[in-house]
Amino acid sequence: MKKLFKVLIFLLLIGISIALLFVNNGYNMYKEAIEKTSLKEKVAEIRVKENYAEFSELPQMYVNAVISVEDKRFYKHNGIDVLAIGRAAINDIKAMSYVEGGSTITQQLAKNMYFTQEKKMERKIAEVFMAWKIEDNYSKEEIFELYVNNIFFGDGYYTVKEAARRIF
Repeated sequence: MKKLFKVLIFLLLIGISIALLFVNNGYNMYKEAIEKTSLKEKVAEIRVKENYAEFSELPQMYVNAVISVEDKRFYKHNGIDVLAIGRAAINDIKAMSYVEGGSTITQQLAKNMYFTQEKKMERKIAEVFMAWKIEDNYSKEEIFELYVNNIFFGDGYYTVKEAARRIF
């Protein structure tokens, strides 16, 4: 029994060490990104896009629909949704593959502004740090506005106004 306990402690320490390595690498990725281009600069790049839509221009039905699909607890979290991440992790473990994401709207904005779409643990951790920075500097309405003006709608449309005008 003592031997089993020692093995479990050893495995736990290895797991913690690996997790700390991922967190360190993710934090370094975040720091490099923010040092290269400040958050204020990235936000300014989005806001000067042609067809940029302000939050006040967006129909409430559209806002509700996006939040319902992308991030049900958008107004209740600080950039990350632990419940969504936990659910996604369980489903990914069951499938033995990345089949579900637990990213919030803020995390998706962070990813789209700074990082690649590559599914790597370090990138997900960098995204968390960036999401916290975004949440510290912008209101939920500003975050939502930036998000819908910086996502891909298909067929080459990158702003909500442009997609709505051409599709509808």
